[in-house]
Formats: sequence, C-alpha cells, structure tokens
Amino acid sequence: MRLSKITWPTAERYFKENDMVILPIGSTECHGRHMPLGTDTLIPDKILDLIEEKNDNILIAPMIPYGACQSLADYPGTIDIDSDILYQYVYQIVDGLYKHGARKILVLNGHGGNIKTIERIGLEFDKKGAMVVMLNWWLMAWDMKPEWKGGHGGGEETAGIMAVDPSLVDMSQIDLPLEMTNLTDNLVATGFRTVRFKGVEIEILRNTPKVTDNGWIGPDHPNTATVEWGQEMVQTTANYILDLIEELKKVSL
Repeated sequence: MRLSKITWPTAERYFKENDMVILPIGSTECHGRHMPLGTDTLIPDKILDLIEEKNDNILIAPMIPYGACQSLADYPGTIDIDSDILYQYVYQIVDGLYKHGARKILVLNGHGGNIKTIERIGLEFDKKGAMVVMLNWWLMAWDMKPEWKGGHGGGEETAGIMAVDPSLVDMSQIDLPLEMTNLTDNLVATGFRTVRFKGVEIEILRNTPKVTDNGWIGPDHPNTATVEWGQEMVQTTANYILDLIEELKKVSL
C-alpha cells in the first residue's frame, strides 16, 4: 500500500490499526559507466514491488531518491546531499510518520552513504518509544548467499538492475577493466578509501575520481551479473523482509 496513492482518511484508518511503515531511501549517483544513476533507488523500489505483490497491507512511504554522496559528487549526474541536511530532511519525514502513529519504521536503504544518518535518527527515535529498523538490502543479500557479496556498481548491483530492467545496463561498457590509481608502488589502492601498505589496509580519503575514472569498485566484476542472479536476489530479499514484518509485529514497544 503506497502512501502516495491513498487518501488521508485511508491513512487515518491504517494508523489506528497499524504502527508499521516502510520508508525507502536511495541515492542518485555514479555506479560505473555501465549503470544508471538511480541504481540505489531502482533496486529497493523493485524489492518493494515484490513485497506489495504478496502483502498489500503494509504502508510504504514515497522513496527518497537522494543521499549523501560526497566522494562521488564529481561524476556528472551525481546529486550529493550534505549529511547534515540529509539528517534534517529524513528526520522530518520519520517524525511526520511518528506523529501519525508509526512506531515501527523500516528504512529500506539502497546506499551506504546514508547509514550514519539512519543510525543517528534510529537512536533518537528509540528514546521516543519508536523502533527504526535499517534494512541495507545489499548487505542483507550477502548473508543470504555469500556468493552475492559485491562492491559498488559491481556484479551484485548490476544483477539487481538487470532484475529491474536489463536495458538499463549499458552492455557496451560492462567489460571495461577496473583500473585503480595507486599512490605509490607500495601504497596500493584497494577500495574507495582503502590503501594496502605492507599487507595492512589503511584509509586515505580521496574523492573517487582520483581512485578510478570508471566509478565502480569491488571484487565482483559487472560482467559476472545475470538476470537470473538479480531476480533470485531481489525476490529472496523481498521474502525475507516479508517474514521480518510478521516477526516485528510481535515486538512490544
């Protein structure tokens, strides 16, 4: 049940009988040359569609399509929301839902840069007698099937987009090698912010274009993705959340 598609009297009836709502949040940012900028919103929204197909009685708030993307901001099309502003914005949304009766807020998150904001809000609303459940779908998928583990814009997320619409993946760019810029021969780049020196990883904070001119990073090359992988992954994630919803109904606040 999408909040944006119901009337206020319907919402009023819902909150009289239910205290649970799903709030999806993603980002608009670079995911490599082969992937759409809306990857972090498109995949969670697909998961929500699958949830709705089996349970249309859970209220779903509109997607927040922007997130904190500071390190990727230089890639054209990326929209970076300052973390302080993002906090204020998401807080107001959660607070609005709280005022109408929401006490169990499931935040379906598609973007790692949003995690600190969600954590901060979750701890604050815990003090108000509510519960914020952070669902980072890509991390959940790793636990469900370790073979799905991936990086940013790699095979895992590419498969997820293929489950949404394979035509959104630019196949002419998918086979490009991952070329990362090392600082020296001994300071070897291993991730967005990590560098390995003498077998130990440390963090050297660089904007991503200084690390790779492609924009995807991870051990899972995008060309390993398949539609079948993506479909199984998003369906498994949706099924898990459906089971979680039923279990969370038992929690007393």
